[in-house]
Amino acid sequence: MKKVFIDTNIVIDLLSRREPFFEEAAGLFSLADRKIISLSVSSLTIANTSYTLLRQTNSKETKTVLRKLRLIVDILPLDDKVVGLALNDESFTDFEDGLQYFTAIEGNKEIIITRNLNDFKNSKLPVMTARQFLKSIE
Repeated sequence: MKKVFIDTNIVIDLLSRREPFFEEAAGLFSLADRKIISLSVSSLTIANTSYTLLRQTNSKETKTVLRKLRLIVDILPLDDKVVGLALNDESFTDFEDGLQYFTAIEGNKEIIITRNLNDFKNSKLPVMTARQFLKSIE
């Protein structure tokens, strides 16, 4: 089973039903639901997603959605080591992207799925969009 790390934008695409990206995000989660791939996110993704969802709905609904998300994804810790790695890496100009990247690395993930490939241009892991990944496993 391929161990896939998904960036926050993919989670928000799914949960906010953002077009034109919703179908691709839903495809990834469908594969995870069928145990074809395993999906992981950072704990930062949960916080960022909560913030975004709270702008669209109330706290109770947001927590309900996030509880359901936890059933499908593995939530990786954002710990001192990850923060240190991101702070000391000059190849990521966006600190949040560095946090995501090093969470994936420390979590032994095989690939990063994001909508913003340029954010991970210096990645040592393969990086794909959801569309590219779905086409690669067909």
